[in-house]
Amino acid sequence: MKTTIELPDTLFRSAKAHAAQEGLSLRIFFERAVSAELSRKREAVTAPGWKRSFGKLKDIKATTRELQRVVDREFSRIEPETWK
Repeated sequence: MKTTIELPDTLFRSAKAHAAQEGLSLRIFFERAVSAELSRKREAVTAPGWKRSFGKLKDIKATTRELQRVVDREFSRIEPETWK
């Protein structure tokens, strides 16, 4: 379907430049942008409450590794005798 939209000049130029950098046509760029936004909105509606409240973790693996490093560091400070 064809449609016409109005965008501020600066937004249009930014979109066009970004599409060119990615090697995409403007049509494909806008299709992907609209699809991504709709997916994000759909996910926000279906996400568990804590994700809606605090946002989703963009890189769960990196966050998990960082948390594990903190836990390991803190546990390494505990004297073995205190566990008895």
